Amino acid sequence: MAVADSPVPELAERADACADRLRAADRVLLASHIDADGLTSGAIASTALARAGIDHEVVFEKQLDAESIAGIAAREFNVVLFTDFGSGQLDVIADHEDRGDFVPVIADHHQPADRDTEFHLNPLLEGLNGASELSGAGASYVLARALEGPGGDNRDLAALAVVGAVGDMQDSDGGLVGANEAVVADGVDAGVVEAQTDLDLYGRQTRPLPKLLEYASDVKIPGVSNDEAGAISFLTGLDIDVKRDGEWRRWVDLDGEERQVLASALMRRAVASGVPADRIEALVGTSYTLVDEEPGTELRDVSEFSTLLNATARYERADVGLAVCLGDRGDALAEARRLLRTHRKNLSEGLQWVKNEGVTDEQHLQWFDAGSRIRETIVGIVAGMAIGSPALDRSKPVIAFAEESAEELKVSSRGSHALVRQGLDLSAVMREASQAVGGDGGGHDVAAGATIPIDERDAFIVEADRIVGDQLA
Repeated sequence: MAVADSPVPELAERADACADRLRAADRVLLASHIDADGLTSGAIASTALARAGIDHEVVFEKQLDAESIAGIAAREFNVVLFTDFGSGQLDVIADHEDRGDFVPVIADHHQPADRDTEFHLNPLLEGLNGASELSGAGASYVLARALEGPGGDNRDLAALAVVGAVGDMQDSDGGLVGANEAVVADGVDAGVVEAQTDLDLYGRQTRPLPKLLEYASDVKIPGVSNDEAGAISFLTGLDIDVKRDGEWRRWVDLDGEERQVLASALMRRAVASGVPADRIEALVGTSYTLVDEEPGTELRDVSEFSTLLNATARYERADVGLAVCLGDRGDALAEARRLLRTHRKNLSEGLQWVKNEGVTDEQHLQWFDAGSRIRETIVGIVAGMAIGSPALDRSKPVIAFAEESAEELKVSSRGSHALVRQGLDLSAVMREASQAVGGDGGGHDVAAGATIPIDERDAFIVEADRIVGDQLA
């Protein structure tokens, strides 16, 4: 693929090398992560491999560690494609490569370990920010474009790449930036993505208007946010029909003029309530719509699509999430929706538990230990929701613990982009603090995780608090 043809020219050479190695393989094992970014990464790569006529199997891993990598090696595939992880585990992967267990091909966006391999596609290696400019799904998409044949065009896969990027919180500042913008442009050109300025609230496709406003957590508007009666009162005072046939309408049901009336009134309420100007600006952002999906469904809006995917693999049903990504709109979608109802219930209960129990404040961070009360696969999501709620101090990152097994604790950390601009790098915090107590970790500057021995929690907190203090000094 010529550099000019690549959506991310900086990665074209690496993508071509990876694509050539995959084409030369008899069979490929595709291994990917279980979150929304990982599922879309796997689906993009699987579709591209299939279109290129490359025989492959797909597996998903909750975490990539020495044990899971050994299991992958035992599958006896000559070539293993890792998507949305692999860079941070290159030290272990390279040992298997040196022994001749398999040739690794990696399409990832996490901080690389201090080893390298020949076929390694990662934005960080070319000076691009893997936490904000290109997700794992974006890296897989760049690879997919490099795998295109003479008659093939993988630009339609940009839709899934946008879902992955938004699922990885790369649109947190109102829209996707950097290399992600080129992926969006490909999706728009292919007719599968629509990007437009809109009210930046979660649930525009599916939530009734009162719930859309009540549950909006990023921008707190007194008398509306977290206030069911207040949200209803606000809506019924507008000069638009907020109900049809006795049922609440959704944002997607409103026409352009009605949306303008509602958005303007919401901003006036925010100003009158003393909401800071920068927070009011956050009410508006870029929305990404998948135009081939049915309006009013979870699949139409990329934020809701990513939540649906998180409800599958995080409950051991990666097969369901992959099937939905690959186009199954029958049984797989029905099962995903059932899992989504459970996921939402668990998130709500988890957040309520954090609000009731509170957090422990250290000098530079805050933390809570959910034990077995919050599933370890979703405790990071709960932590992210909590840091946006009044229950937590937004001026400090939050660290959440949950039991992973009788021997290990799962650690998840979340910060804010404002803290990152001040120097916070949770990837380094998780990696260094976990390794100091016999564990391991990594991730991104704004969100990262680790696994540590179950009896090392307190020592980990001391070390993490010290590192955060040094970063923000």
